[in-house]
Amino acid sequence: MKQLRLRAGKKVEEIAVELDVAISTVRNWDQLKTVPRMTPMKLQQLMEVYRCTFIELVQAEAERDAVK
Repeated sequence: MKQLRLRAGKKVEEIAVELDVAISTVRNWDQLKTVPRMTPMKLQQLMEVYRCTFIELVQAEAERDAVK
C-alpha cells in the first residue's frame, strides 16, 4: 500500500483526510499490518485517491499475506 500511496504522490495525512479514516489506519496499511476493508463505494473512492486499479489493491494484499 505504501508504494501505491507514494506513486499517487500523497502523504499519509492526505489519504486519511480524503478517505475519512484515522492516520493510524493509513500507517497500518503502509506497514502491511492491515488492509482496507470497505464498502464498494468506499473502495471506489480509495482507488481514486490512490490512483490505482482493483488488481493493484489485490496485489498489495497478496504482498501482505506473503510477509506473514
